[in-house]
Amino acid sequence: MRYGDPAHPPLIALHGGPGADHRYLLPQLLHLTERYELILYDQRGSGRSRAENNAPITWRDHVADLASLCQEFSITNPSLVGYSWGALLSMLYAIQSLDDTSLPAPARLALISPAPINRRYRVEFDENLRRRSNTPELVAAREALAASGLRESDPEAYRQRLFELGVAGYFVNPSQAHDLTPFRVVGRVQESTWNSLGEYDLEPQLKRLRLPVCIVHGRDDPIPSASSVDASRAMRSELTLIDRCGHVPYVEQPAELWGALDTFLASTDVVRPQTPR
Repeated sequence: MRYGDPAHPPLIALHGGPGADHRYLLPQLLHLTERYELILYDQRGSGRSRAENNAPITWRDHVADLASLCQEFSITNPSLVGYSWGALLSMLYAIQSLDDTSLPAPARLALISPAPINRRYRVEFDENLRRRSNTPELVAAREALAASGLRESDPEAYRQRLFELGVAGYFVNPSQAHDLTPFRVVGRVQESTWNSLGEYDLEPQLKRLRLPVCIVHGRDDPIPSASSVDASRAMRSELTLIDRCGHVPYVEQPAELWGALDTFLASTDVVRPQTPR
């Protein structure tokens, strides 16, 4: 999907998951269409890009698909805006482009709430999210919903409330989950993609990158902010840590998020591609 004026410079936005789709980045990411054409797509196996079979989908498939998208739109040095898993995919793509000349090398990366850059931080994230999703308040709210009869009386309202309680652990203020566009994750895509990474650690390879990078991370994100600190140090990038913000800054603290991203994008609108490989 393409949003905004096609005469404006393109930005490719990569959604999270893996296994989700691009819709939950909307409408908030349309802020970027004030100055750019925003290109979003559903990654393989999710949304409108459902796979034709149940073959495992790997991170390498996602990288190859992104390269194909760049070629389809004749984008030689893509500017990538990645959210959560999409931010990790942006880094994986940039790393692969160093050694694979068939991949259009990215011009810059804007990374929002990046997924953990190594297995150790991913384990910590899983533990944090499990704990935050099972507070006494959220357990009581789920029990109250189950007993409310809303599922039978108003199925749509029930599904909305169930979604909000399902993602509440990502937010500092769980009530803000109401402002997030509902989505679902295709479990087998999520599982096969993460499994394909194995005992991964991107930090050593991130040190090889030489391109403008901006990272924005909420201090209260269940994904440890230390992961973004390490990524920022490795890539010598800009890092903005937002107070009172969990995993969804475009809902929780939009002014701070857009302040950081708008400044970065404006300062790097004329950028050089990566050094010759």
